[in-house]
Formats: sequence, C-alpha cells, structure tokens
Amino acid sequence: MNHALKRTGRVTAAVLAWAGLLALLSGCAGGALDLSGRPRSAEDTIRIVPEDGAKGVDPDGRLEVRLPSGRLERVRVSRIENETPAEVPGAISEDGLSWLPEKGTALGVAAKYSVDAVALDGHGRRSARHTTFTTEVPDHRFIGYFKPENRATVGTGMIVSFAFNQKIADRAAVQRAIKVTSDPPVPVEGHWFGDDRLDFRPEEYWEPGTKVTVEVGLRDVEAAPGAYGIQRKTVRFTIGRSQVSLVDAEAKTMEVRRDGRTLATVPITAGAPKSTTYNGKMVVSDLFEVTRMNGRTVGFGGEYDIKDVPHAMRLTDSGTYLHGNYWAEPEIFGKVNVSHGCVGLRDEKGGSGDTPAGWFFDRTLIGDVVEVVNSKEKEVAPGNGLSGWNMDWRRWREGSALR
Repeated sequence: MNHALKRTGRVTAAVLAWAGLLALLSGCAGGALDLSGRPRSAEDTIRIVPEDGAKGVDPDGRLEVRLPSGRLERVRVSRIENETPAEVPGAISEDGLSWLPEKGTALGVAAKYSVDAVALDGHGRRSARHTTFTTEVPDHRFIGYFKPENRATVGTGMIVSFAFNQKIADRAAVQRAIKVTSDPPVPVEGHWFGDDRLDFRPEEYWEPGTKVTVEVGLRDVEAAPGAYGIQRKTVRFTIGRSQVSLVDAEAKTMEVRRDGRTLATVPITAGAPKSTTYNGKMVVSDLFEVTRMNGRTVGFGGEYDIKDVPHAMRLTDSGTYLHGNYWAEPEIFGKVNVSHGCVGLRDEKGGSGDTPAGWFFDRTLIGDVVEVVNSKEKEVAPGNGLSGWNMDWRRWREGSALR
C-alpha cells in the first residue's frame, strides 16, 4: 500500500479517522491496545486536583499533580482566556511523583486555568492528561470565558466564542457590551447558543492578514437580576494564512489546501459503520502534542484507553478529533473506516514530525477548517465546538439578541 503524502511533489503518507469523546482530553479510538496487544489499564492515571471541569474553586485551595508510580516528564499550569495568559510557577518533586506550585502562589479569582501533564511509566511509555478548572466568581458577578487568546495568530475559520459562568437573562445588554471589529472592516454578527454562550463571526471566512479586535465591556453590566459583569479588556488577534482540509469519508482521503493550493492528499480512516464521523465544517479549537483517549467517557465502555495519542487536534466539544495513530496497521489508511468517529493520521509511538500526522500537526493553526463530506452521519450541530459555519448567514443573524 502506498502511505504517501504529497510534499513538494512527492508522496509521503496517511490518516486515520476516529470519533467520540475521551477521558480527560479526547474522545476517539479504534482499538485501545498497547503495542503488545494488551488492553491498557485505567488505574495508573495522572491525578490532578482540582478535578477536571471544577467550578468555583477556592483561589487559595489545593493545586497538585500526582502519580502513583512512574515519573512526571512535564507539567504546565496556565491561566487562559486572559489578555496575557500566564504560566503558574511550580516544580516537579525530586522523585518525579508530584508537581506543586511555588509557595505563596495565589490563583486569580474568576479565572480559568488549564493543566497539561505528561508522565512516563517504568517502561518509558508516555501518558498525558489535560484538565481545566475555574476559580470562584465573587457573589453577584458573572464572567465570560472566551477564545481566542490575545495576540494569537489563528486560521481563517476562527469564531470568537464566549462561554458565561451563569445563565444570561438580558442577552441584548451583554451582547451590546462586546464589540468585535476588524481591519479591513467586515460585518461581524453575534449568535446565541442557549443562554450561556455567545459566538461572533463574519458572513464568510476571514481574509488572511485581517486584524481582529475584541472589546469586552462587561464590567457593571447587569446580565440577570443582581448579577453584574466584572470584565473590561481588549483582545487582539491576527488571521493567518488560509488552510481548509477536505475529508472524504467515502474515498478515505483528506485534501489539504493552503491559500487555494493543494499541499497534500493523504489517505485516512474515518468512523466505522456503527460510529460514523460527522459531516460538515469543523474548526480546530485545541492542539495537543499528546493526549489520552478513554472510551468510558463517550459511551464505548472499556473498548479503549490510549494514554499517549499523538498530534491531537480537537474539532468538536463532543470529542471529535483529528489525531495521529500508531497502533493501527498501516494498510487500513485509505482502505477501511474503523474509528469511533474521529479522523486519524498514520503516526509513530511518541509522535514524529516525519509522519503524516506530524506533518499536518506542524502546519495547523487553531482556527483552521476541516470539512467532512460523504459520511453516513448527520451534519455536526453549529454549537458543537466552533461549527457555526454550518449555519447560513440569515439564520446566524437571527440568533442575535440585537435584532
């Protein structure tokens, strides 16, 4: 079989498709066996306090990463969705079993934090975990956690997305307090998904080179009776080059187009008949060099628990990823759809820049578009991840609270 990927005229390699949502970070797989063929154990996990998704965390409370055995290779704790995202100082213990913040370190109130940890077991095998938590918001206050980060360079499909820590009763007041403008200027409209999420986008993908400014003026805005905002900040980001990748689930290929030119066409494997991949336009919202995928978190029981999935790119909130795969036979790429719904690329254990997955990961920005066609699955919901491009402009504008 030809595992080739076109790269300046020569072919190099392939992809594997997967879906679902996995423990901690991700959610797809197609056979969770280690290289020996033994099922992975879920007992020797990286333990993080506060727990994943925790809200209202005491800023002076316990913050710790711990292993029952093995050695922590790296730990990064960062405040995110802030004008200047900052890393929390800390250190791994001499025995490699724990990470603690520096003494005297205090977390911010009404802040969102991410924890990324990678560990090695006694055989040198990696496992990874990614969690997030938010610290407590003062009484009678509300906050919006948003993407992208200040000063980021993102793909042309980037959608500005606010997730609020409580339900918003006066949507118009909140939307009026957030302004998204661009240079060169284009109309940008807001759309509400429920009563706690507000997204902004133009009618078409952003033009490369566009400078976008997000002015957040929520301080003292009353979103609900007695609930007032606390944020006043300005965030700026830049639109990079255009990259749109077309996944054909039937043909089992992915065409990668950069600024209108085909960079590569690679073989993939998408969702198997009983776990098909969503159709539609999806936007890369997170990039992880390595992550863990556990079928128990997405209704697949103990079918898989892969602790070191390389080159993982999140496409939906429900767990659809495009990621590297080192455990499948190379012959399946381009031939058979076997995943639980994600889209995967051939990779090596530990990840390699010379594989199709590594090649694509190194050329991907948050905000890049991946579109899936010819799958037996329904179209992805516009509010599942940054998938709002699947809604036409008229319907998008109807979701504004200012109309």
